[in-house]
Amino acid sequence: MNSENTIITQELNTTKTGLRIILNTDEDDARPVYISGNFNSWRTQDRNFMMKKSGNNTYKFQFSNDFEYPKELLYKFSKGDWSEVEIDIHGNRTENRSTKKHSGIQDEYVARWRKNWLPFKQSFLPKVLLISDKFEIPQLNKTRKIWALLPHDYDSSTESYPVMYLQDAQNLFNENSKYGNWEIDKKLAVMSEYQIGKIIIIAIEHAEEDRVKEFNVGNTVLGKGEGKKYIRFVTETLKPFVDSHFRTKIERKFTGIGGSSMGGLVSLFSGLRHPEVYGKLMIFSPSLWVVPQLKIDLESISTDDTKIYLYAGGDESETMIQHVESFKKNSMASEIVKDKIKINLSINENGKHSETYWSDEFPKAIEWLFFNSKEN
Repeated sequence: MNSENTIITQELNTTKTGLRIILNTDEDDARPVYISGNFNSWRTQDRNFMMKKSGNNTYKFQFSNDFEYPKELLYKFSKGDWSEVEIDIHGNRTENRSTKKHSGIQDEYVARWRKNWLPFKQSFLPKVLLISDKFEIPQLNKTRKIWALLPHDYDSSTESYPVMYLQDAQNLFNENSKYGNWEIDKKLAVMSEYQIGKIIIIAIEHAEEDRVKEFNVGNTVLGKGEGKKYIRFVTETLKPFVDSHFRTKIERKFTGIGGSSMGGLVSLFSGLRHPEVYGKLMIFSPSLWVVPQLKIDLESISTDDTKIYLYAGGDESETMIQHVESFKKNSMASEIVKDKIKINLSINENGKHSETYWSDEFPKAIEWLFFNSKEN
């Protein structure tokens, strides 16, 4: 018995205490360790269940004397997110831990921790399908390459799925992308392994040299854009095609649109202009500086339960965080709007304007938008 357990045993002999969990891990860093389970709705950053570091690679947590135990305590350890949950020595997921103890000591061990949802298993990778390399965009008199990422078991299932329309497909899963990629295929693989994230992603390639013009909505500091026509294409042409060719859940509460930078801006406008179509918006580092006088009239939105996942990095520009915080503040200024819209603002003070940071945020956004009914 180690010295930690000796001290704890002495304490238990003199005082009635709740169950104490002792965790040893081979991998350690500055991030805190949390316990989540069937006693707190599996919340991963519940400060009431944050473990105390008691030595090198060792953590402990003691339940209070008046804690109401479920019949069987089910739990897992994480570094504060399902993207950083415990895994075994080979990188495999671990099953739920369990105990029926209400007192004494429960010794536990974690070999490794996931980082940014990785590693992943090949068998869970989504099926990548090229819908067309020349999909017609009648609103712009152009064609475009468009992809579908389907759940790994799509062909052996009869299930219907929610859909997320994402801009800039060149940078989403292409290993040869000039600026790196979001690795959404790998992130979706790990999410599927945990039985979350079964979703269809429709990835639309950008217009190369005309990208900014195509994503620019109306008259802005960048001049006159074609964003309104592009939004009409995704909403009026592409979505009906997707719904007729794939097993989709067509309702707005199962339909999302998203992107980063200018792709985030045009996605934001898509959701604001067509709230009856898009109930989920994934907006990363939006180029709000393009429309400094953006007027937000959300009170006219007749639909309820719009969710916006808004992300920004502190090392992107001098005004990025200011812009997104102002957008959230202005959006939620009305009591009417507060009942209709939920905004999850995620800030990474060290985040840069790059695919690496948007990749980090992608699975968190997908989970919060589509698969987490509990508001954190």
